[in-house]
Amino acid sequence: MELLKNFEADLASVRLVPSDGGRFEVSVEGDLVYSKMRTGRHAEPGEIEKLVARRIKRG
Repeated sequence: MELLKNFEADLASVRLVPSDGGRFEVSVEGDLVYSKMRTGRHAEPGEIEKLVARRIKRG
């Protein structure tokens, strides 16, 4: 998993939560950084990593 590879020192854990209806959401410390339901599209390659990096730096 790219998130673990790229942010191993910054992330205490990664949790996958199964859902239905095409939902795909990524949160960092409770803050939603990406939602497929909100954007209406799949994330672009590298998009999630950039959003997580931005959130960690702001953290």
